[in-house]
Amino acid sequence: MKKILIGALLLATPLCIRQAMADVPLSGYFIAGQACPALQSIKKDTNPGSITTKEHYAYPLTAKNKPAASHYLIEVEGADPLRRWVAVTCGEYVIPVDGSVSPGPVVFQPDTGGGRPTQKAEYVLAISWQPAFCEGKPDKPECKTQTANRFDTDHFTLHGLWPQPLTNIFCHVSPELVSADKNGDWDKLPEPNLDETTRKSLEEVMPGMMSHLERHEWIKHGTCFNGETADTYFSRALTLANQLNTSKVRGLFASHIGSEITIQQIKDAFDDSFGDGAGDRVRVACKRDGTRNLIGELTIGLVGEIDENASLANLIAASSPTDPGCPRGIVDPVGFQ
Repeated sequence: MKKILIGALLLATPLCIRQAMADVPLSGYFIAGQACPALQSIKKDTNPGSITTKEHYAYPLTAKNKPAASHYLIEVEGADPLRRWVAVTCGEYVIPVDGSVSPGPVVFQPDTGGGRPTQKAEYVLAISWQPAFCEGKPDKPECKTQTANRFDTDHFTLHGLWPQPLTNIFCHVSPELVSADKNGDWDKLPEPNLDETTRKSLEEVMPGMMSHLERHEWIKHGTCFNGETADTYFSRALTLANQLNTSKVRGLFASHIGSEITIQQIKDAFDDSFGDGAGDRVRVACKRDGTRNLIGELTIGLVGEIDENASLANLIAASSPTDPGCPRGIVDPVGFQ
């Protein structure tokens, strides 16, 4: 009897509502990698106004058409209707954790100094405060095993080194691996080829390796690192992370575990360690944990080639100022509060 009633209700539900019920809600942005049709209806292939996406343009994203999506539902300013479907292969779904994405063009910053303009290499170095990360992920292996005497108790950990722009991902990666990565099946991704020294250092500075974070970072971002090997990519990321961990910035965090620090204190520590203005190139991301506001991640803009002798100070100095992000937050201690 229940099956009959449910079937009757579904038949009585208008088609447009049944379609909406099938959509999977999302939040974030879609960064278009090229010009693609923005459809009103996937099934009918209708596109009023012949709307297309713009290359390197960020669109608010509200849903995908099914769990294993073929299309994302984005908002295209000026289109009628506003919400349009675009193929997932047209670009990249981005979840901004720090306000780094907003509607509009993803701007390139060419070097216009003398002669023909050239595009300087740009990166974002993403650095985590692991105890804060683990507050929301207690079941992850790296969080279950965290102890008071482990490296990530009072040092920064490496999240990733991301070639820019945001669309510069999955270089020469098969569709099968891209799909596995996006589905979170990181254990199915190939293990990066690292020498023993690099692997040992990375295990300490990137505890997320216990959840195969290094596989995800290599497939998505490292494959776009100037055609270099995985060992080179992670070795140079480690060099930058180590410079931060031997700076006054790490000293500030380590001396304030359990208490609150401000963005101005963080900026001052960056300026003292890496030169005047360095703190203006850093964005602080916080996360709520009950009544507490925890500092979870620092994202640092870098410009220039990252070679084996890379200077974090020089790379930061060549980048542009950014929104500082979170104004203040607690440096979380180890343990679930």
